[in-house]
Amino acid sequence: MTALIHLFTHNDLDGVGCGILAKIAFQEKVEVHYNSVGSLNYQVANYLEHAIPNNTIYITDLSVHEENAKKLDSLNKAGGKVQFIDHHKTALTLNDYDWAFVQVEYEDGRLTSATSLFYEYLQNHQLLERTEAIHEFVELIRQYDTWEWDRNNNTKAKRLNDLLYMMSIEEFEARMLAKLEDSTDFRFDDLEDQLLNMEEKKMEKYLRRKKRELVQKQVGDKWAGIVYAESFLSELGNALGKENPHLDYIAMINMGSKRISLRTIHDHVDVSEVAGKFEGGGHAKASGCNLNESAYKLYVAESFPLEPLKADADKNIFNVKESPNGVLYESKSKGILFLIPRKNGSWEIENNEQLLDKSFQTFQEAETYIKRNFAAWLVKDEEYVTFLIENIRRLRSS
Repeated sequence: MTALIHLFTHNDLDGVGCGILAKIAFQEKVEVHYNSVGSLNYQVANYLEHAIPNNTIYITDLSVHEENAKKLDSLNKAGGKVQFIDHHKTALTLNDYDWAFVQVEYEDGRLTSATSLFYEYLQNHQLLERTEAIHEFVELIRQYDTWEWDRNNNTKAKRLNDLLYMMSIEEFEARMLAKLEDSTDFRFDDLEDQLLNMEEKKMEKYLRRKKRELVQKQVGDKWAGIVYAESFLSELGNALGKENPHLDYIAMINMGSKRISLRTIHDHVDVSEVAGKFEGGGHAKASGCNLNESAYKLYVAESFPLEPLKADADKNIFNVKESPNGVLYESKSKGILFLIPRKNGSWEIENNEQLLDKSFQTFQEAETYIKRNFAAWLVKDEEYVTFLIENIRRLRSS
């Protein structure tokens, strides 16, 4: 019987990238099985019931549970070819098996992706030759999956991910295979560019709407921004995080799929730990979990009565953050809040002409306090100028 190769991988860009590399390396000998996080273990278990020792099984970008790991180990010891490749911190324990390879980052500090690790594996085993097009394709996926593209302003990586979600996986695969087999470099064609430009306009409209629906809530020892969303999750999570740095992370609820996607812009926050509390996982800055009973209570039931946050004024010239003249906010519960800089670099908060019995070492700490506790927002220049005119004598003497 002819030996077959089976690849089980994720159905996101990083997982699909592994599938495309496998089809280039193994051609018609490989069967690629794309899975959601929830379906992988079921599909692997079903395969293992009928596994033939001379077949090869690869698993990339998704982790197996302990029962499947033991079965894979037995198959490997019986002569079957098993190779597991992943880059999620939550899968590091699988490195105890000699058929598993999990690496979160490279020696130079760059974060890995499943596609980049699988690419290196195929090259090291003389199963895939390097071309400039394939190499760039792999790097675009790695930068997108690790969010490095945002720091590098590499919008080509983001557009590659957008293209995947604009078509079926089969169509995306066919397009990528054609590019990677025929091109000396990786580029989008005119039709793809037009489609992507249209999608970006659609995304911008969607993000503007969702920004008006964000609520905030303390969950455990962290402050979460919560919004219902089913599209453009990475872009939305990044945009909401940047506009609301007082929040530790953004939780995006998809009621249809009963999933929560978690994103953070902060280095001190690991959302994979948050997801782990609800039987989920992922990366430090991007993770997800199922909307189980306890998660539903915290993120849906308890947040439902909350009012959306009011956005900061975004076109100010005078009332800007860290202004040496002070910064004016408003809150529904507290009214006027004026952040006052002091000569020693600290900041104090005046509420309705009374100083709060609390000072802050930085402006960010003061703003975080009033946004978390009072849901305050930065007011427009007109209100700021009026406030200063009416209170200038009092403020000078304080």
